Parts: sequence; C-alpha cells; structure tokens
Amino acid sequence: MGSLPDPLLLLARAVSQTADLVSQAGARQANLATPCRSWNVQTLIEHLIDDLDQFTNAAAGGSPDWSGPVPQVAGDWSSEFEDRAPRLLAAWQGAGDLAATIELPIGELPATFVVDQQITEFAVHSWDLASATGQDYVPDAEVVNHALQWARTALLPEYRGAERAGFAFGPEIEVTDDQPASVRLAAFFGRDPAWHQ
Repeated sequence: MGSLPDPLLLLARAVSQTADLVSQAGARQANLATPCRSWNVQTLIEHLIDDLDQFTNAAAGGSPDWSGPVPQVAGDWSSEFEDRAPRLLAAWQGAGDLAATIELPIGELPATFVVDQQITEFAVHSWDLASATGQDYVPDAEVVNHALQWARTALLPEYRGAERAGFAFGPEIEVTDDQPASVRLAAFFGRDPAWHQ
C-alpha cells in the first residue's frame, strides 16, 4: 500500500477547486437553491468563506465558534475567498507536527483529523456549489477519495438526523459502487445524487 498524499497538499487542492467554483458563480445566481437544505447559493458561499476563517482559527490552535450567524459578504465572493485561503494554508504550515495529538470536543485526536475534516468540507460543498450553479465540475479524484475514506470513519450514525432537530447531516443515500467518487461522497452526506437546479 502506497503512502497517502500529504494532507496539506490535498487541502490546498480542495481549497483551490472550491475557489475556482466560487469565482464562476455569478451574483445573478445568489438566490438559486442548493443541495444544502436551507441555503441558497449566496448563503452557501458565505458559509465557505466563514469556513476559511474558522478553519484558520483551528489551525492556529484556537477554538472555532459556530454559534453565531455567518457574516454576510457584501463584496466580491471570489476576492473574499481568495484573500482568506492563503491564511488557512499558512496557519497549517506553521502548526508543527500534524501527527501530534490535540484536544477536540470528541476527544484527543491527531491534528491530521482536523485537516481531513476541512478537506472533506470543501470537497462536499464543491459538489453542492457546482450542482447549484450548473458548472462543469471535474473533481480532484485524490481529494474526493481521501474525503470519502475519512468520512466513512468519522461521520457516525449518531451525527445524522432531521435538520429541524438540529442535525447538519441527513441519512446516507444509497448509491452503487460504480458511481463517481464525488457522487458517492455527496450521497454519503445525505445529498440526492440526482439533485439539479
């Protein structure tokens, strides 16, 4: 078995692909529905921009705060995303040994667990954004497969449920193994693989 790619390289690639999709999303698409139940295109992109801030905080050893409202983005989405992306990668590059154990709300885990969670977040939401805006989407195969492998160990059944009950993830939707990895990843996170705008 070959060694896994450097997780920070995969994170950089995941962020880059998301940045490309954000840059192609036009303001006229702001109110389009997305596969994320309660979000339109604008709120999805604002969530992704907030992810960069929250994830940078985590990489620097802080505790992200998801309790407040996501800040609205009045300016150019692409510029806001691209301004923040290098800060996230720089924070991880300065974080030291990623194999070191850190304290998380779910217990002590290696820092790579957090990197993998961030890779997965961008991989899933890239599918969401491409689906919502009708963009051609050729996912990075290594990124998507890495995200799916991590998700199968981390997204346990007890983390799934109805949105009205406060759960972020719905039940997994069954798909066949011959579906593209990006579709299997989306379905694993409760997205309808047949969803389209």
